[in-house]
Amino acid sequence: MNPLAQELNDVLAQSNPHVLEMLSDLGKNLFFPKGILTQSAEAKDKAHKYNATIGIATEGNGPMYLQCIHDKLSAYDPKDIFTYAPPAGKPELRALWREKMLRENPSMQDKNFGVPIVTSALTHGLSIVADMFLDAGDHMVMPDMMWGNYNLTFTTRRGAIIKKFPTFTVKGGFNVPAFKTALENVAAEKNKAVVLLNFPNNPSGYTPTVEEGDEIVKVLKGVAEDGCNLVVVTDDAYFGLFYEDSMKESLYGKLANMHPRVLAVKLDGATKEEYVWGFRTGFITYADKSDAVLNALEKKTLGCIRATISNCSHPGQTFVLDALRSDKFLEQKQEKFDIMKGRALKVKDVLAASKFAEVWEYYPFNSGYFMCLKLKNVDAENLRVHLLDKYGVGTISVNKTDLRIAFSCIAEENVEELFELIYKAAKDLA
Repeated sequence: MNPLAQELNDVLAQSNPHVLEMLSDLGKNLFFPKGILTQSAEAKDKAHKYNATIGIATEGNGPMYLQCIHDKLSAYDPKDIFTYAPPAGKPELRALWREKMLRENPSMQDKNFGVPIVTSALTHGLSIVADMFLDAGDHMVMPDMMWGNYNLTFTTRRGAIIKKFPTFTVKGGFNVPAFKTALENVAAEKNKAVVLLNFPNNPSGYTPTVEEGDEIVKVLKGVAEDGCNLVVVTDDAYFGLFYEDSMKESLYGKLANMHPRVLAVKLDGATKEEYVWGFRTGFITYADKSDAVLNALEKKTLGCIRATISNCSHPGQTFVLDALRSDKFLEQKQEKFDIMKGRALKVKDVLAASKFAEVWEYYPFNSGYFMCLKLKNVDAENLRVHLLDKYGVGTISVNKTDLRIAFSCIAEENVEELFELIYKAAKDLA
């Protein structure tokens, strides 16, 4: 083991040994090297004559660039788009995103958590969690209505075993009892579990009520008090898109600093929150009462980033930073929220028609981008293909019974026609 990795592990052992126990073998071995980047940082401060360190080309007093590219980006200083971004991300962006998190999540106000580390969108954050905390055979707990890419990230790449539980009760609420049973079963078998909570949920579009959220937190605290180490990851990809009765903030605030055996990890990003999918700008944020633990986890995370992608897109970070500073940001974001909410409520209005009950029922949804139909008489994949071939309508078959509809990309005035076509196609097959 590299001495720098051992040094970080020693810090964790002294400050919170449970966090050290949570790390995978790879996580224990990760460190941020004192190599080219460190030497370049020193040179940036002291090399007043010539700086021949970092691997970029310069011209005059800035980075070298092609004019045909900069012509399209002339509103930005070349140093803010063409150079490498720092491994942890632009400091100004990290600070502003932390302020945004505090503003939007009041329960985080009195908690000790780190400065968000920039990732290449949220999927990269999931990959970091997988590398840092999962070995082959480790168990994850999550609802059965889950994003399919979790399988690739956690099972295929790292060999984790996903323990699913039914997402909803018969009455249509979040299935806290099933979650409790699944987590307690894992805790009885191992002394460690990674729990992934994705709200608003993909594919169901559901966010728990405040009461359900409190019950989830209560379950996690109880399992931790019984001696199980928990890495609790909040996948907040669709954060802020809360349309009806639900929590209006991330569970991260209530999980942070809750218990020494609970490490809260928040994954979020500008990707969907600010409608900039192609910018690939996300964040990973750790919470612990000890600043020494946060510093050690940040260095290990930077080692993981350095070993895989080196650093994240600088232009994407600059664009997001510029937006956050804009005096029009909140107003324009509210405008888009209102459009999204209108689409979601229109879906519910349309689905209230009694005729649909013969071919489907729909899962509860109150937030996010999606909703799911539970088909009664036809196979979801057969329906998906038939919709495409005969009606030119694209949907996603999640399993044999569930069809996912992204109302996020359907104009409100087209919602009724969309479901009429799905109904017609289902009747064709039935």
